[in-house]
Amino acid sequence: MIAAGVDVGSTTAKAVIIDDNRRIVGTSLLETGANVVRAAESAFREALKAAGTEDTDVRFVVGTGYGRYKIHFGDAQVTEISCHARGAKHLFPKTRTIIDIGGQDTKAILVGENGDVVDFCMNDKCAAGTGRFLQSAAAVLDIPMGELGPLSLRGQEGVQVTNVCTVFVESEIMSHLAAGRKIEDILRGVHLSIASRTIALARRLGTDPEVTFTGGVSKNVGMVRTIEEKLGSKMNVHQQSQHIGALGAAIYAMERAEAGGREKKAEKGQEVAA
Repeated sequence: MIAAGVDVGSTTAKAVIIDDNRRIVGTSLLETGANVVRAAESAFREALKAAGTEDTDVRFVVGTGYGRYKIHFGDAQVTEISCHARGAKHLFPKTRTIIDIGGQDTKAILVGENGDVVDFCMNDKCAAGTGRFLQSAAAVLDIPMGELGPLSLRGQEGVQVTNVCTVFVESEIMSHLAAGRKIEDILRGVHLSIASRTIALARRLGTDPEVTFTGGVSKNVGMVRTIEEKLGSKMNVHQQSQHIGALGAAIYAMERAEAGGREKKAEKGQEVAA
């Protein structure tokens, strides 16, 4: 028996296929783009292809992320906060705090022993401290996103970055360049700024030593290292950290499938209480 989770975020669409042992058998990662419905369907199809299976073999599909209600082939929806908690707990059973940095928001989530959400807070008022903030820095410096983290680690002295707006930070970076500051020092400053805001958000809840980092920004080695420096401890970072929301959705889907969820057609499309 297999089940699927599809996580449509502001920047990327992810899908995960799991078997009844909760093992990941297929994943996908695509840009969301302007058409959320198409992105969800494409991510699902790519994950099915990676798993070597067909949609008719999938017993239940749970959608999550900001675009979860556009996943028309889904059987139910669960909030991304609950899905990140369930997915992180599955990969790292001792997880108690989750730091999730995506394309346009940052979340801190407290997790209970059974994987349920105890509390959370998020920054979704602007893109400061998110992947979009890093994209702005990459654009003005004309550097590929994948090179930002490694370059930031070469910075000897982080340049202070005071702007939180993704528009004004580009002007600030240009000013630092004009003043002769090194690119790696500027990037070090950008990463320090994001890390400081992230830790401040997490500390509103109180961080437990077992912290798991999720979301697309978890793939940035410079961001991982800088947050760990601010946190004063190592974080859990999995090779599938960007897929943790989709994994959590797939686990919810498997639980519904095991409970005979496919027969509950009247509930199709409704949000599941986590």
